[in-house]
Amino acid sequence: MPAARAGTRLPLADEALCGPPLTEVPLSGDDAVSLAGVLAALADPVRLRLISILAAQGEVCSCHLQEPLGKSQPTISHHTRVLAEAGLIEGDRRGKWTWWRVVPERLVAVREALGGS
Repeated sequence: MPAARAGTRLPLADEALCGPPLTEVPLSGDDAVSLAGVLAALADPVRLRLISILAAQGEVCSCHLQEPLGKSQPTISHHTRVLAEAGLIEGDRRGKWTWWRVVPERLVAVREALGGS
């Protein structure tokens, strides 16, 4: 996946996320790789906590994530980059800091791809 910069995200057109749920039709090899990339981004406790913080607060400056996550700024930057590359969060650069928010449509697409409604 190409690196996402603050304020950019990958398109929501991933076939694995837009097609029928994996509970209804078998995934193709390419779709499995695409969906696995998104799920891998979620498969980390720090990233799951980060998403829950953003979802609960709406938008959070990266400078305000160190204390609740108990991680250094470089570590937080790594985790936000992974989530942004997966299209799960997006950010706006404001001066020195980036303000992050969840991409709700992307979370809905992931849920639907897994067979949820």
